[in-house]
Amino acid sequence: MKKFNIRKVLDGLTAVSSSSSSSATAQPGTPKENDVVQETLQSEHFQLCKTVRHGFPYQPSSMAFDPVQKILAVGTQTGALRLFGRAGVECYCQHESGAAVIQLQFLINEGALVSALADDSIHLWNLRQKIPAILHSLKFSRERITYCHLPFQSKWLYIGTERGNIHIVNVESFTLSGYVIMWNKAIELSTKTHPGPVVHISDNPMDEGKLLIGFECGVVVLWDLKSKKADYRYNYDEAIHSVAWHHEGKQFVCSHSDGTLTTWNVRAPAKPAQIITPHGKQPKDGKKPEPCKPILKVEYKTTRAGDPFMVLSGGLSYDTVGRRACLTVMHGKSTAVLEMDYPIVDFLTLCETPYPNDFQEPYAVVVLLEKDLVVIDLGQIGYPIFENPYPLTVHESPVTCCEYFADCPAELIPALYSVGSRQKRQGYSKKEWPISGGNWGQGAQSYPEIIITGHADGSIKFWDASALMLQVLYKLKTAKVFERARGKEEKGGTDIVEEDPFAIQTLSWCPESRMLCVAGVSAHIIIYRFSKQEVNTDVVQLLEVRMQCEFSDVDSPDPGGEQTPTLPTSGASSSPQESEPPTQPSTGSNSSDGPRDNIPCLQVRSSTLKQSPGYQVELVIQLVWVSGEPPQQITSLAINSSYGLVVFGNSNGLAVVDYLQKTLLFNMGTSELYSPSEPYQRQPHSPRKARQPSGALCDSNDGSNTSEDRCKSPTSGSTSPCNSDDERKQKFIEKVKFKSRRFSKTVANDFARMSRKISSSSEQKPDLDAKDNSFSRSRSSSVTSIDRESREAISSFHFCESFPRKADGLMNPSLLVGTTQGSVMMVALSLPPTGDQRLQQPVGISSCGTLVRLKGGILTMALLDAAGTLLPPSYEQWYDPNASDEEKEKNRRRRPASPPSSQEGQDSQYAVLCSEKQAKVVAMPSQTRVYKHNITETSFVLRADVVLMAGANCIACFCANGHIMTLSLPSLRPLLDVNYLPLTDMRIARTFCFSNLGQALYLTSPTEIQRITYSQETCDNLQEMLSELFTPVETPEAPNRGFFKGLFGGGAQSLDREDLFGETAAGKASRSLAQHIPGPGSMEGMKGAASGVVGDLARARIALDERGQKLGELEERTAAMMASAESFSKHAHDMMLKYKDKKWYQL
Repeated sequence: MKKFNIRKVLDGLTAVSSSSSSSATAQPGTPKENDVVQETLQSEHFQLCKTVRHGFPYQPSSMAFDPVQKILAVGTQTGALRLFGRAGVECYCQHESGAAVIQLQFLINEGALVSALADDSIHLWNLRQKIPAILHSLKFSRERITYCHLPFQSKWLYIGTERGNIHIVNVESFTLSGYVIMWNKAIELSTKTHPGPVVHISDNPMDEGKLLIGFECGVVVLWDLKSKKADYRYNYDEAIHSVAWHHEGKQFVCSHSDGTLTTWNVRAPAKPAQIITPHGKQPKDGKKPEPCKPILKVEYKTTRAGDPFMVLSGGLSYDTVGRRACLTVMHGKSTAVLEMDYPIVDFLTLCETPYPNDFQEPYAVVVLLEKDLVVIDLGQIGYPIFENPYPLTVHESPVTCCEYFADCPAELIPALYSVGSRQKRQGYSKKEWPISGGNWGQGAQSYPEIIITGHADGSIKFWDASALMLQVLYKLKTAKVFERARGKEEKGGTDIVEEDPFAIQTLSWCPESRMLCVAGVSAHIIIYRFSKQEVNTDVVQLLEVRMQCEFSDVDSPDPGGEQTPTLPTSGASSSPQESEPPTQPSTGSNSSDGPRDNIPCLQVRSSTLKQSPGYQVELVIQLVWVSGEPPQQITSLAINSSYGLVVFGNSNGLAVVDYLQKTLLFNMGTSELYSPSEPYQRQPHSPRKARQPSGALCDSNDGSNTSEDRCKSPTSGSTSPCNSDDERKQKFIEKVKFKSRRFSKTVANDFARMSRKISSSSEQKPDLDAKDNSFSRSRSSSVTSIDRESREAISSFHFCESFPRKADGLMNPSLLVGTTQGSVMMVALSLPPTGDQRLQQPVGISSCGTLVRLKGGILTMALLDAAGTLLPPSYEQWYDPNASDEEKEKNRRRRPASPPSSQEGQDSQYAVLCSEKQAKVVAMPSQTRVYKHNITETSFVLRADVVLMAGANCIACFCANGHIMTLSLPSLRPLLDVNYLPLTDMRIARTFCFSNLGQALYLTSPTEIQRITYSQETCDNLQEMLSELFTPVETPEAPNRGFFKGLFGGGAQSLDREDLFGETAAGKASRSLAQHIPGPGSMEGMKGAASGVVGDLARARIALDERGQKLGELEERTAAMMASAESFSKHAHDMMLKYKDKKWYQL
């Protein structure tokens, strides 16, 4: 990166700014020494790190649950681990290899988790620390892992392989035992074929010495671990997918590939005790039912007071093609088939006890779907689902844009929550969410944070993101404003996108006034006000705007005729399609019916719109087709509640709308902003001459515009010069043909799966996708002549109180306009007095020409005062638009008066301007450049924001080469430059945003939001702020075996696995089989890693309790022995008394 070269400025930075209100200088780039702003931000204030990840785990592959800690773990196909506890307790960690997680096993109530990956490695995770870490890894080199099983309260992990062998790993040391169960020993010697991979391993609930092994081919073996031989073999001619035990250990159930369930008695291996096909049609003639789809998993759970539950996924009949995935719950004679929205990845039945040899008492089923997590309540009739407290609906519709607001007004979150709580669905289970482990962090970060996401279906979601949590507050559906066309024939061919016509392109939100403005891909803009009261809107206020494309330096040959455009008022000609039949696309040429003209892409709803409390439509603005050309998508948008104005721009120019008067004030092509000689004072309601912007692709026949006057909004400029020269006319037509436009369908698969047709010049390069059409920005400082000539889109806006012209001494409401070619222009705003006059007199607008030019498209602009403090745009405090007039006036604060004027010859403001390549600071009103910094030469900046950090302001930038940088203000000193994340897809570019106080976020996958911080203070406090996964909990008591079972046997048989699998008995395993990769500590070290004295005391108490329990059991046994001895003593004494006085011959 090029070093920033204003050494004189840096030398003067130590000077403290006195009471001077200016930094205007005679020499550009070198301010006076006594004018230099004292900057407090230093590089030590900055550090970059990830904080939390929210949303649904992308591409989930496996799941596990700790029934004592009540923690759920989800593994993904990209090697990620997501852990969930109670609402707000979430954790993300990642395997370095990125291989898919095929299985997860908790060490129940130990604060540890074993993960098995598709690259044949297993890992032990320590969950007793806030950021989980791997303690041990074992990488198999000769065999592929297919299944793992860790018995409850055992340290020996069984690992089944693709070859059909079973290896045993000590999870404390992560070493292999020499004890191996070979497949050829397990199956019958007479079997001629390989049984296939191991698909199931479990020990008999009542006898730990018996291991049940399921092979893919359909063979199940009950292996005796002590005698090292098979006790029983169970054969079935259909492949096995899963096996489940009855808790008494006398029966087990297998699910098969033909949709059948076979139940086997352990001691009767000859044939199944029962064969059922849950979803098969039973033929009347007694034949086998028709085969069904495979039952991928079955679980068999018993209850003390009723019939057992059998839960299974899959197994539907083949004639249900297209039917959604189902989970089947069989309970007694009833069978419930529960349809899911997405395919099922895995499911787990949650039970009251962790002990496999006790009645299981199932109470819920956790179902992991491809794009959702559902928990079903088994204890209520109809099996309702639990209300999910996690923010897993980020991707409910694909995210298309994202904004982040830290340190919002405190009353915003309660206000949004109160209106959002009315939107909640009904019919959820009344019970508490069963995944309830962990504890929240104790961070001191208390400021309110809000994230807004825009979606492909036109919805907008507001999220409470305070304190590293995420909770949906309110959902707004923008599509309700429009009619929904049922088929293509009803659309009339006016759509510019085939899918998702309501998708959100960009949004502008004023937190203080709660005004919201959104732009969609169909070139529509909706302005919303926030109200706590419900209203019914009979007619949606509509404004149609005609923004025409133009090519520089080419004049239209149309004769300048008199035109009297009319402005649509509320409800006026909102559906011009009725009077003008839809025609096929016509690019600049007439068809029999004429080119499509003045038609919006969407039709505004004509019926009454019921608007619930929350955001309510104030005004809809639609760009219309122009002479067969579709409107260009909105590239930039801003709203100012104090001025009552909305400004938006695209590749044709910009337009300003007064949303209080519902009028279009200003509509000008980008090139016309460069000519400040004539101020464009707008009188919106007065008829006047209007000209076609130069080079418009319209019909060149005389009188072609007569049919367009009906719905046309005022356009800029005076009458174009009449030129009837044949040569000039021919040259113009040839140029139009040369620049004839076409539809190019861009599939933005990464961030929205939105298909959109974007009108673009045919000369643009075919790799347009890489530049992201939705931004319409040039990514190169050396723009080709064709690009320069055909497109200069508006890329950025900033409302401010400033000096619109160079010599101005008074501040006025102004608008900074940035373009994709690096130009920054000023537009002066003349606002009527507040009150009734504001609603009656027109707002004056005039272009003041170019302020400065930068390399690359303009990304962000801001104003600082002479002391370097940010000057935010003025705003109006929120008031309820549906409240009484008295309440409105009480709560309403009008726009503040303009700040004091600048002293003669002195500058009182800094304009901060940042583009894709560089940043500049310009003194106002002298318009002198005082600082400049080249951010990047080889790449380009994707996102830049002026943010508040540690009490001062800076520019934060995210570069396409992955660098995150911050620059001080106003001197543009580099403070942070970290190579964080190379741009891998356009989703990141589209959703990356910075916020105040060192916060930032982006969509790391289609379903997940990654939050990061660039604040040193937040990084230092992160450990405190993160939630805790492990909490000391006592393990439930083991089931009581009863006196007789304890005396005569018949209860659960324990096994000393150490004697069998330890190195003394089994020897060492082959070194070439697996490589051990040690972590920072062993299991004992892990147990000591639980934080704080509380954890140590709790563990000591649990140990004492366990010891006391064992002592209690010993005491009971001693008492029983004493009673037995006393009874024997009594019998002996009685016998002695009986024979005491008898002689030997009397016996």
